[in-house]
Amino acid sequence: MTAKEFILNMPNKINPEAMEGKGDTVFHFKVSGDGGGEFTAKAENGEFSVVEGLEGEAKCVITTSDKILSEILEKKRNPQMAVFTGKLKISNLGEMMKYAKPLGLM
Repeated sequence: MTAKEFILNMPNKINPEAMEGKGDTVFHFKVSGDGGGEFTAKAENGEFSVVEGLEGEAKCVITTSDKILSEILEKKRNPQMAVFTGKLKISNLGEMMKYAKPLGLM
């Protein structure tokens, strides 16, 4: 599965109960490489959606390559080490951590 496929499929994988009490948010994903792209993920009123392109003002921006994101998703790369080495950039770590588990990133 490419990074793009994973991001676009996130709404289908989310357990609505896991989103309860999290509030509304907007994430921007900026993923370089052939399997990447730019995406906006929104949690709004308990609904979660993803669209291609960057829309609205993000509370958190995730920047990486398709290769790095794929390795993280396949458990071949430690996400903390990717952050420490600058291969994965997260503008608001607190916001990311709030949603990481429901989004399937942990």
